[in-house]
Amino acid sequence: MSLESELRQEHVAHMDLSGFSSVPSGTSVRDVLSQLRTDGHNVCLVTDGNQLKGIFTDRDVLGKVVGSTQTLDAPVDDVMTNSPITIKPDASAADALRLMDENHFRNLPAVDENGTIVGDMTHLSVVNYLAARYPVEVLNLPPQPDRFPRKAEGG
Repeated sequence: MSLESELRQEHVAHMDLSGFSSVPSGTSVRDVLSQLRTDGHNVCLVTDGNQLKGIFTDRDVLGKVVGSTQTLDAPVDDVMTNSPITIKPDASAADALRLMDENHFRNLPAVDENGTIVGDMTHLSVVNYLAARYPVEVLNLPPQPDRFPRKAEGG
Protein backbone atom coordinates (compact mmCIF):
# COMPACT_ATOMS: atom_id res chain seq x y z
CA MET A 1 0.00 0.00 0.00
CA SER A 2 1.38 3.41 -0.92
CA LEU A 3 1.82 6.22 1.56
CA GLU A 4 -0.73 8.31 -0.33
CA SER A 5 -3.40 5.63 -0.18
CA GLU A 6 -2.65 5.07 3.50
CA LEU A 7 -3.16 8.76 4.28
CA ARG A 8 -6.39 8.67 2.24
CA GLN A 9 -7.68 5.88 4.47
CA GLU A 10 -6.45 7.28 7.80
CA HIS A 11 -8.86 9.61 9.60
CA VAL A 12 -7.87 12.93 11.11
CA ALA A 13 -9.19 11.68 14.46
CA HIS A 14 -6.41 9.05 14.54
CA MET A 15 -3.69 11.70 14.37
CA ASP A 16 -2.18 13.43 17.40
CA LEU A 17 -4.36 16.55 17.63
CA SER A 18 -3.22 17.66 21.08
CA GLY A 19 -0.62 20.35 20.28
CA PHE A 20 -2.70 23.43 21.03
CA SER A 21 -3.77 25.73 23.83
CA SER A 22 -7.31 26.94 24.36
CA VAL A 23 -8.70 30.12 25.92
CA PRO A 24 -12.14 31.67 26.17
CA SER A 25 -13.10 34.60 23.97
CA GLY A 26 -12.19 37.93 25.56
CA THR A 27 -8.90 36.75 27.09
CA SER A 28 -6.17 39.39 26.79
CA VAL A 29 -3.41 38.85 24.27
CA ARG A 30 -0.90 39.07 27.13
CA ASP A 31 -2.62 36.18 28.94
CA VAL A 32 -2.83 34.13 25.73
CA LEU A 33 0.90 34.58 25.12
CA SER A 34 1.60 33.54 28.70
CA GLN A 35 -0.56 30.44 28.23
CA LEU A 36 1.21 29.55 24.97
CA ARG A 37 4.61 29.89 26.67
CA THR A 38 3.51 27.77 29.62
CA ASP A 39 2.03 25.05 27.38
CA GLY A 40 4.89 25.16 24.85
CA HIS A 41 2.51 25.58 21.90
CA ASN A 42 2.39 27.95 18.94
CA VAL A 43 -1.38 27.96 18.42
CA CYS A 44 -4.34 28.84 20.59
CA LEU A 45 -7.93 27.97 19.78
CA VAL A 46 -10.28 30.66 21.05
CA THR A 47 -13.61 29.34 22.29
CA ASP A 48 -17.09 30.53 23.03
CA GLY A 49 -18.19 27.79 25.40
CA ASN A 50 -17.15 24.54 23.68
CA GLN A 51 -17.46 26.10 20.22
CA LEU A 52 -14.50 27.32 18.17
CA LYS A 53 -14.65 31.07 17.66
CA GLY A 54 -11.17 31.77 16.30
CA ILE A 55 -7.53 30.78 16.04
CA PHE A 56 -4.47 32.71 17.21
CA THR A 57 -1.07 31.55 15.97
CA ASP A 58 2.56 32.60 16.13
CA ARG A 59 2.01 34.25 12.73
CA ASP A 60 -0.62 36.50 14.32
CA VAL A 61 1.89 37.39 17.03
CA LEU A 62 4.51 38.39 14.46
CA GLY A 63 2.11 40.22 12.16
CA LYS A 64 -0.27 41.90 14.59
CA VAL A 65 1.27 42.04 18.07
CA VAL A 66 5.04 42.54 17.80
CA GLY A 67 5.81 46.25 17.71
CA SER A 68 2.35 47.17 18.96
CA THR A 69 2.52 47.01 22.75
CA GLN A 70 -1.00 48.40 23.24
CA THR A 71 -2.27 45.19 21.63
CA LEU A 72 -1.04 43.14 24.60
CA ASP A 73 -3.91 44.29 26.78
CA ALA A 74 -6.56 44.02 24.04
CA PRO A 75 -8.77 40.93 23.81
CA VAL A 76 -7.40 38.17 21.61
CA ASP A 77 -10.58 38.51 19.53
CA ASP A 78 -9.10 41.70 18.02
CA VAL A 79 -6.09 39.92 16.50
CA MET A 80 -7.19 36.31 15.96
CA THR A 81 -8.53 34.80 12.76
CA ASN A 82 -12.30 34.64 13.19
CA SER A 83 -14.26 31.57 12.09
CA PRO A 84 -11.25 29.62 10.78
CA ILE A 85 -11.53 26.86 8.22
CA THR A 86 -11.95 23.55 10.02
CA ILE A 87 -12.01 19.85 9.22
CA LYS A 88 -14.16 17.02 10.55
CA PRO A 89 -12.43 14.26 12.53
CA ASP A 90 -13.70 11.59 10.11
CA ALA A 91 -12.05 13.31 7.11
CA SER A 92 -8.96 11.67 5.69
CA ALA A 93 -5.49 12.82 6.68
CA ALA A 94 -4.77 13.31 2.97
CA ASP A 95 -7.72 15.73 2.67
CA ALA A 96 -6.48 17.64 5.70
CA LEU A 97 -2.97 17.92 4.26
CA ARG A 98 -4.36 19.07 0.90
CA LEU A 99 -6.47 21.74 2.62
CA MET A 100 -3.50 22.90 4.67
CA ASP A 101 -1.30 23.06 1.58
CA GLU A 102 -3.84 24.92 -0.57
CA ASN A 103 -4.47 27.54 2.12
CA HIS A 104 -0.89 27.75 3.45
CA PHE A 105 -1.97 26.70 6.97
CA ARG A 106 0.22 25.08 9.56
CA ASN A 107 -2.74 24.51 11.88
CA LEU A 108 -6.16 23.15 10.96
CA PRO A 109 -8.68 22.87 13.79
CA ALA A 110 -10.72 19.67 13.85
CA VAL A 111 -14.32 20.03 15.06
CA ASP A 112 -17.10 17.47 15.26
CA GLU A 113 -20.59 17.75 13.75
CA ASN A 114 -21.74 19.77 16.80
CA GLY A 115 -18.89 22.27 16.38
CA THR A 116 -17.05 21.00 19.46
CA ILE A 117 -13.26 21.17 19.23
CA VAL A 118 -11.61 17.78 18.78
CA GLY A 119 -8.07 19.08 18.28
CA ASP A 120 -5.61 20.76 15.92
CA MET A 121 -4.22 19.00 12.84
CA THR A 122 -0.62 19.88 11.98
CA HIS A 123 2.11 18.60 9.70
CA LEU A 124 3.82 17.30 12.83
CA SER A 125 0.72 15.16 13.47
CA VAL A 126 1.39 13.37 10.18
CA VAL A 127 5.12 13.05 10.83
CA ASN A 128 4.43 11.52 14.25
CA TYR A 129 1.87 9.15 12.71
CA LEU A 130 4.40 8.04 10.07
CA ALA A 131 7.16 7.67 12.67
CA ALA A 132 4.90 5.43 14.75
CA ARG A 133 3.77 3.42 11.72
CA TYR A 134 7.22 3.09 10.12
CA PRO A 135 9.68 3.61 12.97
CA VAL A 136 12.68 1.93 11.36
CA GLU A 137 12.30 3.73 8.04
CA VAL A 138 11.56 7.18 9.50
CA LEU A 139 13.70 7.27 12.63
CA ASN A 140 16.81 5.67 11.13
CA LEU A 141 17.17 7.97 8.15
CA PRO A 142 20.42 9.92 8.19
CA PRO A 143 19.99 13.73 8.26
CA GLN A 144 21.19 13.94 4.64
CA PRO A 145 20.45 10.54 3.06
CA ASP A 146 22.02 11.35 -0.33
CA ARG A 147 25.30 12.55 1.11
CA PHE A 148 28.28 10.18 1.22
CA PRO A 149 31.55 10.65 3.12
CA ARG A 150 34.58 11.66 1.03
CA LYS A 151 36.78 9.04 2.65
CA ALA A 152 36.19 5.88 4.61
CA GLU A 153 35.59 6.43 8.27
CA GLY A 154 37.44 4.70 11.10
CA GLY A 155 40.66 4.20 9.25
